[in-house]
Amino acid sequence: MSKITQLQEIIDSSNNIVFFGGAGVSTESGIPDFRSADGIYSKTPEELVSHTYYLEHTEEFFEFYKENLIFKDAKPNPAHYKLAELEKEGKLKAVITQNIDGLHQKAGSKNVLELHGSVHRNYCQVCDKSYDLDYILSSEGIPKCKCGGIIKPDVVLYEEPLNNAILNFSINYIQNAETLIIGGTSLVVYPAAGLINYFNGKNLVLINKSETPYDNIASLVINDAIGETLSKIR
Repeated sequence: MSKITQLQEIIDSSNNIVFFGGAGVSTESGIPDFRSADGIYSKTPEELVSHTYYLEHTEEFFEFYKENLIFKDAKPNPAHYKLAELEKEGKLKAVITQNIDGLHQKAGSKNVLELHGSVHRNYCQVCDKSYDLDYILSSEGIPKCKCGGIIKPDVVLYEEPLNNAILNFSINYIQNAETLIIGGTSLVVYPAAGLINYFNGKNLVLINKSETPYDNIASLVINDAIGETLSKIR
């Protein structure tokens, strides 16, 4: 039996699926990941997206952020669309993502838990007024609110904690899932990678181009691109 047939059978027989995805879900939409040979960190140091750098070099942070972390014209790929379809059918209960691009919502997914936030949400650090992505992109230098405060993107920078409420919701969905499909992540970045340890359901499916530390405990491992794989699911 082929691995795609196995995956199809798992999906067909499951009515409580949770999907957990990493950067690999968006690379097929033309958004680079961070840690591969061609990733963002192969050219620039990680500290450029740290909380310390944001505080001490705010203008340079925004320059880097706008050039490297925002892909406004990116379109959802087959992975995003298939997950939205599975949710509409009532099979998929939640998408948990490490991505900040909003492509799951653009594809039609409703219950999306964004562990690392979203470039589409931005707020004033003084009065908490919300601003959209276009406002950030059209701002010269440091984006400022009408009250004078700096507008910070609602993304989790290095040295910042994950949102506790979103983390707890994610754990709850994973704990109660019958099937957990993990795609496009090497499962090495914590605390997000540790979420897999909360799963005690029936089917653990890992879809990633490279190996992960959890391949040996999975029900099914597919070493391929997530969009390419899910496009074969009917």
